[in-house]
Amino acid sequence: MNRTVLVAGASGVVGQAAVEHFARLPEWNTIAVSRRAPLVRAASAWRHVPLDLTDAAGCRAAVAAMPRITHVIYGALHEKPELVAGWRDPEQMATNLAMLRNLVEPLCELGALEHVTLLQGTKAYGVHLHRIAVPARERWPRDEHANFYWLQEDFLRDISARRKFAFTIFRPQIIFGDAIGAAMNIMTVLGAYAAIRRAEGLPFSYPGGSDYLLEAVDARLLARAISWAADAPAARGETFNFTNGDVFVWRNVWPAIASALTIAPGEPEPVRLAEYLPARANIWRSIAKRNGLVEPDLDRLLGRSAEYADYCMASLTDRAAPPALVSTIKIRQAGFGECIDTEDMFRELFAAMVEKRILPSMRSFV
Repeated sequence: MNRTVLVAGASGVVGQAAVEHFARLPEWNTIAVSRRAPLVRAASAWRHVPLDLTDAAGCRAAVAAMPRITHVIYGALHEKPELVAGWRDPEQMATNLAMLRNLVEPLCELGALEHVTLLQGTKAYGVHLHRIAVPARERWPRDEHANFYWLQEDFLRDISARRKFAFTIFRPQIIFGDAIGAAMNIMTVLGAYAAIRRAEGLPFSYPGGSDYLLEAVDARLLARAISWAADAPAARGETFNFTNGDVFVWRNVWPAIASALTIAPGEPEPVRLAEYLPARANIWRSIAKRNGLVEPDLDRLLGRSAEYADYCMASLTDRAAPPALVSTIKIRQAGFGECIDTEDMFRELFAAMVEKRILPSMRSFV
């Protein structure tokens, strides 16, 4: 029997990867919900429903016109212009809770909901507020700080118990994908930075600050894990940390990123990308026009991801950031054991972004 999955936040990093994955599976019908359509090239059919999740009445009307939704992948996110500061903003937290409620409550009334996937992250452990013990484990008591994760989780636990559907929560580390205009997708930042440096006749120099260990998440790998969780009894009601399976340091992986982009790396050159890139928006516009790219407007290409890149690379700081590594033993013991080498992830995602005409091919750069 065919099932219908609704992907909320479908133009985001996780949402777009989920739409592409599920749209290829013949046993699934896929509905993509977001304000703008995702850049998806999938073999099977999928449908986009433009929707602002902050509009409660609009959500109720849209859901009433949908088929019976059996599964929800909730990847929608409200971020304020001040990205990092917004993580502690009570209004932003309240908005993210309202968005989830606006969608899930009317879906429950359709009576077919079986499973909801919810995304959190390592901010659940308070990594943006204080040093954490390493590796972070899902079984730890909740880190009691104000966070929309807890608001959404409490809501979901309550309504799922009353409405008799299952849920799974994922806590990925830094997610990488081929979505444009996202609040937190460093891939577009790296690609635009490389193209602009090439246009300026400059090497692809590492712009970040001090080194620290990180863990990457390929959005395509996460989509496969979400698909697994939809059917796995061991995933019901559980929370899973999620990573590619290895660790990386920006400075050390930089030559592999440069190789994937076919551009020569240079000596480190500390710079804030959130300032460097907007100042060169006209260069990007010229690159996009000459190479027929899908998004000539640099601001719309990057969203707020340049600020996020500066945060993740500790730009213009000499302070060694404490590691924020997580254990992924739990999901492997539950039955999902796939992984990907992070250097391979960069190569494959950059190739996909060139194929989708998000980035120019550096081999034929004009």
